[in-house]
Amino acid sequence: MDLVYLMQKCCWASNFISIMFLSFSKSHYYCKHFHTIKSEKIVDQKKMILELFIMFSISFLAATISGAAGFGGALVLLPFLIRIVGINAAVPILTIGQIFGNASRVWFGRNDLQWKPIIYFVITAIPLTILGSYLFMDINTNKIKIGIGVFLILIVIYRRSKIKKIQIGEKEMFLGGGLTGFLSGLAGSAGPLGAAFFLGLNLSATAYIASEAFTALAMHLTKTIVYNKYSLIRQSELYYGLFIGVAMILGSWTGKKLIENINKEKFILLVEILLIFSGFQLILSS
Repeated sequence: MDLVYLMQKCCWASNFISIMFLSFSKSHYYCKHFHTIKSEKIVDQKKMILELFIMFSISFLAATISGAAGFGGALVLLPFLIRIVGINAAVPILTIGQIFGNASRVWFGRNDLQWKPIIYFVITAIPLTILGSYLFMDINTNKIKIGIGVFLILIVIYRRSKIKKIQIGEKEMFLGGGLTGFLSGLAGSAGPLGAAFFLGLNLSATAYIASEAFTALAMHLTKTIVYNKYSLIRQSELYYGLFIGVAMILGSWTGKKLIENINKEKFILLVEILLIFSGFQLILSS
């Protein structure tokens, strides 16, 4: 009896130790798993904060470039946005951000707006922006971007050559608006193309930037309506767009301050250099 009793006690003790060991093992596993999840969340939060900081900084730089030259900001910012959110989200986000950037440039140069060329440009730009935006969902835009890039480089070569120049007047803005609007809706951005037409009007730096910004604003608002209709702008894209929009306003103000101290010849040279840079970037990125 004592031997049987002792064996029962040993079994009970063995079972108790097994249960305690299993409980401890499970507890250790869940504790370790909890700490792993917590660590991953902290890492994700730090990564998100870093991405937002970089996004804000690049948006500010892009808007400063656009504020000083009238264009170029989208070509700086778009590749970065694509790497973070993908091409389908990047274009709507950029469009929202540029609404703020262009609106602020219009406001800062509101006293120098040239209404005749603006109206001529917008008359054809808006309907063709709508058409291009509809096609944006179903077309490969790489070849279009290459074409725009080559065209921009050729414009600068033409301007610097001794060939007799074709004078661009206010009525030629009908062609400029239609071409820029269609390609802007189709490829996401064709700002340098519109800037090239306004540069041909021989305006002052402030009048050129404010007037070009007004037409760009009209096109971006049009694209936003079309993108929203096809649910390309979700809540996350809206928040990202508003976030970079703040940076765009600050950058536009900085760009305006920069051009106030530049004479007209240096300003034109700056714009032409950026046209060439934009052309090569469009070609290489495609």
